[in-house]
Formats: sequence, C-alpha cells, structure tokens
Amino acid sequence: MKTEGSMANRPDNTAFTQQRLPAWQPILSAGIVIPGFTIIGLAFIGIGVALFVTSQNIKVLETDYTGSTGNSSCSQCINPSIKDCVCEVQFSLTELFQGPVFFYYGLTNYYQNYRSYSVSQDPNQLVGDKQYFQSPASTCSPYQYNSSSTPIVPCGSIANSKFNDSFELFQIVNGEKTPVPFDRKGIAWWTDYNVKYSNPAFVNGSFANAFAGTSQPINWPKPVYQLDTSDQANNGFLNQDFLVWMRCAAFPDFRKLYGRITGGDYASGLPAGNYSLEIKYNYPVLSFGGTKKVVFSNVSWMGGKNQFLGIAYLVIGSLCVVMAVVMLIVYAKYKFSDDDSA
Repeated sequence: MKTEGSMANRPDNTAFTQQRLPAWQPILSAGIVIPGFTIIGLAFIGIGVALFVTSQNIKVLETDYTGSTGNSSCSQCINPSIKDCVCEVQFSLTELFQGPVFFYYGLTNYYQNYRSYSVSQDPNQLVGDKQYFQSPASTCSPYQYNSSSTPIVPCGSIANSKFNDSFELFQIVNGEKTPVPFDRKGIAWWTDYNVKYSNPAFVNGSFANAFAGTSQPINWPKPVYQLDTSDQANNGFLNQDFLVWMRCAAFPDFRKLYGRITGGDYASGLPAGNYSLEIKYNYPVLSFGGTKKVVFSNVSWMGGKNQFLGIAYLVIGSLCVVMAVVMLIVYAKYKFSDDDSA
C-alpha cells in the first residue's frame, strides 16, 4: 500500500533518525570549575615563567647604522652621490656571546605588507616558466618593462627593492683584523627553496641563455643569473638572499636573516674582544623616514628573544587563578542546599 501525504517523508523510526541516541552532557559545578581553573592557571604560570626566564637569557646586540645622526662613520654614506660607500661599525664583547650566533639586518618604517607591494610579482616567472619571461604579469607594474620596453625578470616591486647592503665581520686581535665567516646557506625557508621557487632549465648549456631577451630589475647592478656564479645551487631565483627578501614581513619594523656564525673558531660563539663590522652601504632609507640596523642574536629551545609570549602566559594563568579564588569566595558565601524546600 502506498503511503501518501505527510507520512511519505517521515524518517525511519530508528534511534539515529529520531534522535534517541544516548548522550552525555557535563554539568559544571563548583567542584569541577574551581579546581579546573586553578590547575589551568598554575600550568600557564609555570609555562610563562619558563618562557620568560628563557627569553631573558637570550642575548641580543643591536646597532643602528643609518648614519642620520651625524656621529656615525656611515653618515658620509647617506649622500646619494657617493657610490660604493663603505663604513664601519665597531663594538666590544665583555664575555662569550654564546653560539650559534645569528646575524640579521633590520629595517623600520618599511611597509612590505602594503597590498600593492606584496602582490607585485609574477609567480609564474619565479617557478622558472620561461614563457612568462617575455610577458610579465600586470601585477608587476610599473616594473614589468624597463625604459627600452625589455621585459624585466624577476619583475615587480618586491624584487626591484631587494636589500643590497653587504657585511663583513672582523675580530680585532693585537691590531690585526681576523675575518669571522658568515654561513650564508640555508637561511631561507625550506618550502621557498624546494617548492615555491625554481630556476629555468639551461639553454644550450648556459644558465644565462635561459634569460635571453630580458633585463634585470631597474635597481639591480647585475642580472638574477649572476647573484652567485660560484654556486649554481645558490644562483638565480634560488639565491638565499633573494628568497629571504621575497618573503614579505608582516610589520613595518622587521629584521631578516643575513647569515649565521657557526663554524671554525667561532662554533661556540663570539669570544670576548673587539670587533669591526664593515658595511657596503647601498640601500637608501631616509627618503621614507626609515632606519637600518644590524642585529646579533642567539636562540634557545623557544626560538629568538620574545618576552611577549611568556608575559601572555603569566597574565592568562594569573587571571585563571584569580577567577578560581573569586568563584570559591562566591560559592562559599552564596551556596544553596540541594533541598529546594522552604
């Protein structure tokens, strides 16, 4: 017999379709909530103390070398008419700067997170697709073509504005300068080097031929295939400096990794003594009110120096404990009997 009307769409009479499955609903009581808040609060406080103490033990040495103050050796380099200017920053260490030591360059008032800037690139170029070398994406404007209408590779504002100051560190011993080597390899994200970026295939056995008919970015002194001619694995779009710069910073004040001090006599860190950092000053920042700095830092199990994380855990943990105490007082003063009778 065919069922008609509203009964035709009625679901089956099962526990699942009729919502008769067994269920459990926690009933929050003072005996559960107050101990729970206390345990969570104490756990957060313990983690916060560990994070804060660890962060305090991380050493950071930071020096501004913009040269705008007039009392720096880099002051002469802010004149744009001076080309290939070299200045020097000297500093002293009174004790061992525990290694491995990471060396960063930092910029302020630099908005890499500005949308028009952050999208100004051609991802198809950066994976080595040569058909896009001759026709860069419109998002690269105004750095698609140079003044001769030659396509730019890599195109866009991010690549064109690549940081180009360079640094050499020396330890001064008895008046003599001993070079402190920077390890410049492996400073970029693994995903950038192995997944996101790729170089084009050689043409007629030459890497340069793969970029025939293109021009380097306007502000670059040399093309992308000459970024590191001594090591092909660090050349082109896979150059470590290039990869670090292309990953845009989220905030206007940021620092980016330049190298590590990990080998030779400095494997354990920078020993106490006098040092000289020679800087090839090329990158202009005063036009937009920015500054430049260099940063030496070591790391711990939690990463770099970051007091905020430890303070955040301490604050949240303390609030949980305070709330537990408040709830305990309220419960003790206003608790009611389970007997509802008057």
